[in-house]
Amino acid sequence: MSNLIAIVQTRTNSKRLKNKALIEIYGLPMIHHVVEKVKKSKKIKKVIVSTSKEKTDDLLVKYLKEKKIEFYRGNLNNVALRLANTAKKYKAKYFVRINGDSPLIDYRIINRAINIFRNSKEIDIITNVYPRSFPKGQSVEIIKSQVLKKNLKKFKLKDKEHVTTYFYKNANKFSIKNFCIKRKYKLNNLSVDTIKDLKNIKKNVPQKKFYNFEIIWRLMQV
Repeated sequence: MSNLIAIVQTRTNSKRLKNKALIEIYGLPMIHHVVEKVKKSKKIKKVIVSTSKEKTDDLLVKYLKEKKIEFYRGNLNNVALRLANTAKKYKAKYFVRINGDSPLIDYRIINRAINIFRNSKEIDIITNVYPRSFPKGQSVEIIKSQVLKKNLKKFKLKDKEHVTTYFYKNANKFSIKNFCIKRKYKLNNLSVDTIKDLKNIKKNVPQKKFYNFEIIWRLMQV
């Protein structure tokens, strides 16, 4: 596990929320919050932001360079290929996949996924979204790089964008282990995909508590 990396996938040309990665939450770009929270997991060697080669992401890359955050640039729309190539560049046999619209991602969920992975044999994917029990914005997947690369040619358009949908649709062909949470939460969407999502998070999670994970979960409880 010495080369286990986290890949945060993001781009700025979202149709629902333009410049999403750079939109500010309490004075800092959303991508900054995501990276910093993932870094809190001491079980991860590196955090890499995987974005596109398009000019639309030049400002994002400029910010990443300024903050000395490692990044990889690849195909805009074929996210699966971009992640596979990111993993290849960093010689990662497996990687933790995190969405860049998850400014409240809890590193302890990442740690839980890694612990399960360490205690499993011949696993292709560890996930908490198949089926989903955690709120959106707390999604964590650990993917074997070779399994992703091997199946890329079989991906349809939606699979190329959403990366793991192909594996879940063909779950009987792969070794997939899901972990879940039993508690239900009043706030079941902690991702930021629209202006409404952004306002909702600011309404429910004040600035002083934005990095207090215990408080965040308490605020979400039914």
